[in-house]
Amino acid sequence: MTDLSSCNIAVHQPDSQHPASSEQLVLPAPAKLNLFLHITGRREDGYHELQTLFQLLDFGDTITLQSRQDGVIELLDNSPGVEHEQNLIVRAARLLQQRTGCALGATIRCSKRLPQGGGLGGGSSNAASTLAGLNHLWQTALDQEQLATLGLELGADVPVFVRGRSAWAEGVGDRLCTVSLPQRHFLVIDPSVVVPTARIFNDKHLTRNSEAITLAHFLERGGRNDCEPVAKRLFPAVEQALQWLSRYTDAHLSGTGGCIFGAFEQGADIERICASIPAQWNYFTANGVDESPLTRALRAAS
Repeated sequence: MTDLSSCNIAVHQPDSQHPASSEQLVLPAPAKLNLFLHITGRREDGYHELQTLFQLLDFGDTITLQSRQDGVIELLDNSPGVEHEQNLIVRAARLLQQRTGCALGATIRCSKRLPQGGGLGGGSSNAASTLAGLNHLWQTALDQEQLATLGLELGADVPVFVRGRSAWAEGVGDRLCTVSLPQRHFLVIDPSVVVPTARIFNDKHLTRNSEAITLAHFLERGGRNDCEPVAKRLFPAVEQALQWLSRYTDAHLSGTGGCIFGAFEQGADIERICASIPAQWNYFTANGVDESPLTRALRAAS
């Protein structure tokens, strides 16, 4: 199984390439899965009302933050096709600067393992780790709730990563209730397609009137992902991956896709299945966790 222990927080001496910098933090930015996703309505502002269950994983990206005295926000490895100023990492840093009046800056690196457009929350998790890490480095002293409120301005999934707990979510995904979930292993398959969230939510065939359920109902009977039929129709590789994994376990789309996942009680079962995954697909294995690796890392640094 993938081990995130190497991504725990670390404090380093200043980087000689940035003589105006100070201490450095290395933080995990973990993935999430949507164990189900029901869309229960559409608001007048165009946003969708939904219900979902966020499962955090012990696998994800790594954010390295180095404070600097000149106020500059520098992202050294921006995502391909994304303008520097539009990257959620940069936007998160600037938002914290603006709301707190902090004059410090940061040099930031992001080591990516989570695919773009995969439905795993990679961009939102990067933003959350940036907010929480810079709040620590810059000593801006915002509490977790204040950081989550800032995060909501960046995206609906950011608050769950800031709060750092697997959670039942409603509204646009911002009304969160912490949950404790059964300990399971997950196999996540990336069929190497980028699924734009807007394309899924704007599709005329998307179900928007699912009946609201309770957590007890989900734990007893399960749920579905209302985005899955649209993603399968628009992206054949998603349907192929779902069909393949369904031979071994219940397979589901995460978020708006395009990654799919299955849950297993025994890690040995995943190892056996991984040996036969088609070569054209990427994949990883991870453990579901109730508490985020980011939360544990920040607590260790305090």
